[in-house]
Amino acid sequence: MTHQANQNRSVEEIQKIKVIVDELLAVGSWADAKGMANKITKKDVLIVAPYNAHVDALKDALPAIDIGTVDKFQGREAPVVIYSMASSTTEEAPRGINFLFSPNRLNVATSRAKCICILIASQALFEAECNTIEQMKWTNGLCRYREMSKIVAI
Repeated sequence: MTHQANQNRSVEEIQKIKVIVDELLAVGSWADAKGMANKITKKDVLIVAPYNAHVDALKDALPAIDIGTVDKFQGREAPVVIYSMASSTTEEAPRGINFLFSPNRLNVATSRAKCICILIASQALFEAECNTIEQMKWTNGLCRYREMSKIVAI
């Protein structure tokens, strides 16, 4: 999505996530390991964000959903995981590109999903200016994630 001047929280991403969660709860379902279809409930959704300020704002908007930072959800899984990156650009990201694009953080955030992981991020994050080879690798990892994904407009 497109937004500007967001550092550690994004009202635009929160609004988008509310729409997605409402739609999933209204008509969504998932199949478990035995192929049994299950209606998506609030307990089936985890929302992950890199910054505490964004987590707090998400909790205000979606109080019945389990929301936290990457660190909170290590070892936990859910049918649906929504990873919201919050920052509009890497220049505006607190703690910089190294924190936001860390492959370990991206892996933990996205691998919590049993069925689907939904990434909500500013388009500008995929156009990051890199200053080191490590940053190029990490940005490439995020871009590769998007390449392998199905982009959906909601």
